[in-house]
Amino acid sequence: MDIKSAIEEIRKQFPALTRLYNQKAVAYFDGPGGSQMVQSSIDGMVRYMVSGGANLHGAFPSSVETEVAIASAREHAAALLGASPDEIAFGANMTTLNMAISRALCRDWSKGDKVVVTELDHRANVDPWLRAAADKGAEADWIRVNPETLTLDLDSLDEIITPGTRVVAVGLASNGVGTVTNVRAIADKAHQVGALVVVDAVHAAPHIAIDRDELGADILLCSAYKFFGPHMGIACVRRDVFNELGVYKIEPAPTQIPDKLETGTQNHEGMLGIVGAIDFIASLGEGESLRDRILSAMSAIEAYEEELAHHLRTELRKIDGVTVFAAAAGVRKTPTVSFIVKGVPSRSVCEILLEEKGIFAADGNFYASTLADKLGVEQHGGWVRAGLAPYNTLAEVEALIDGVKRIASKSN
Repeated sequence: MDIKSAIEEIRKQFPALTRLYNQKAVAYFDGPGGSQMVQSSIDGMVRYMVSGGANLHGAFPSSVETEVAIASAREHAAALLGASPDEIAFGANMTTLNMAISRALCRDWSKGDKVVVTELDHRANVDPWLRAAADKGAEADWIRVNPETLTLDLDSLDEIITPGTRVVAVGLASNGVGTVTNVRAIADKAHQVGALVVVDAVHAAPHIAIDRDELGADILLCSAYKFFGPHMGIACVRRDVFNELGVYKIEPAPTQIPDKLETGTQNHEGMLGIVGAIDFIASLGEGESLRDRILSAMSAIEAYEEELAHHLRTELRKIDGVTVFAAAAGVRKTPTVSFIVKGVPSRSVCEILLEEKGIFAADGNFYASTLADKLGVEQHGGWVRAGLAPYNTLAEVEALIDGVKRIASKSN
């Protein structure tokens, strides 16, 4: 599908886009923190709740329907990530799932073992591993970010990923500056020394097609509320790793995959929300299978978003006093544009954009705190981050550019 030609029809599927602020139509640029929900996701949740929710293993219809809903959610998430349904588990969010996984994997670690994390990433795929290593007396090392190129330095992998490395945790895309990392190069080195690769795909999943096996990920995590669905986390764990994962459980909870990672009663209505969100994505593509339609749709989404993002970056760079943080043109990026305005705290920039333009943009370090420290943006209150989604328009981007021009002109 050509997203540009279908943008008005797409926008009609997001009820939040009708919101007004100060009698102005709201422009949502806060997608990296959480996208707006598509109507099909909302409808799926409502249908489940009004028809009678239930717990599992009952003979009555609502219980049977719940089990069907869970199976459908696993099938849809597997199609999104290039995996099998029995490799998909759900949880409250990516961070909670990753904490549980790190606790399970570190149970047999000891002094001399090592974990590797990166300076580019959200702390949700850093701190669970640092804490697990500290608890077991293991070592921790970092893949460094180049503050000039905003990419990871992969030339030192042989020195960083060594025998004894148990886990390498890396983000597929930076939620701070949008850089898409060559995960496969890191994964290949990790697998040479027998380490597991844990990939944070939360920021990438709404913007680029994902194939778990092509990435070389053993464990891949994302969150549905970043791709038009409800607040739920998804863990995709390679079957052989999943079978051996010694998670903490209560009795007599299931011990088989994928249920064993899902503690307590799950968010069943949220699972149908995931189905609705992925069905929406697939509706933007073409193909025989759900996976084919998703891949086609993600290609169209990436092309549309990148065109807008390129225009936004280009025009912001022309404004005196504005610094845009983005990798070079040849580096693949998500449509996340982070910047600062000289002399204006980032929170103030967001407040002015809100009041004058009805623009919802966020400020801060967004838990990419190591990167923010290295780039020196904390003194500004972090970045201003404008993230694009397939419901954003060129007119909204132009309004953002104009708003930043006005702010910068008054500060210089």
